[in-house]
Amino acid sequence: MRGPSAWSVAVRTPAGEIAEVNRPIASALLRHRWLRVPVVRGVIALGESLAIGFRALAISANYAAQEPEQAQSGEKPAELTRTQLLFAFAIAIGFAILLFKVTPALITNWLPVESTWWFVIIEGVVRVAIFVAYLSLISLWPDLRRVFQYHAAEHKAINAYEAGDPLEPEAVQRHSLLHVRCGTAFLLYVMVIAIFVFALFGRPAWYWLIVTRILALPLIAGLAYEVIRFAGKHPRNPVLRTVLAPGLWLQRLTTRQPTLDQIEVSIRALGEVLRLEGRLTPEERKVEIMA
Repeated sequence: MRGPSAWSVAVRTPAGEIAEVNRPIASALLRHRWLRVPVVRGVIALGESLAIGFRALAISANYAAQEPEQAQSGEKPAELTRTQLLFAFAIAIGFAILLFKVTPALITNWLPVESTWWFVIIEGVVRVAIFVAYLSLISLWPDLRRVFQYHAAEHKAINAYEAGDPLEPEAVQRHSLLHVRCGTAFLLYVMVIAIFVFALFGRPAWYWLIVTRILALPLIAGLAYEVIRFAGKHPRNPVLRTVLAPGLWLQRLTTRQPTLDQIEVSIRALGEVLRLEGRLTPEERKVEIMA
């Protein structure tokens, strides 16, 4: 869970306890006003969120790999070094660009399509098809099914908090699996916006085609961030919800109904962020979360 100035990860250890790790956020957006202009702020926020996500995944994986004796002793596992984090980041981003940007462009380039608009539309359809197929395949993996359950538990906890309901597992469980600011929806908006941005480049030679798909990615991500940001401020707008509905539908592939134990973990992470942000005192947190 991430707040404006801090983030927290909660993990169920092999001993059955919930361990918490939190870190402050030294965001460049807070230090440099010029980075807060629309689109640019989205690129910075996305980069920071990816970095936090990798650190959180590494922390949870290290806790999961602990022996029960280590978990009971309260020993905290080591985090990834900056070098290891950058290496993992580069591999993941490289794979995503290759699969979801380069591959659709090359596949479409082999088709007998002359019109620029038809080219970028077909390319977009191929990209979305690959993305949906990828999510469908990985959802069959049991370990990733648990990840998707925790993903849904996160959504439920945030939905409950935003609705003003008590942060207790039974109350949180009643809320939706879906959330308008989800990263899955963000990726779909990236793919749709890419159609309009790539149309500006026409249909160049295949090597320039690849270059434009890579270099335009920050602009597209920044625009998609603005869509997500606007949607988050108007969650009840019926017109906006209709436009954003495909992003919500796609979340069905990356969420699964969580257990109460999993929801308890998401509540703990959210409660810690709220405490760090000063919106929930330790006493209030105990009443709201542990009741």
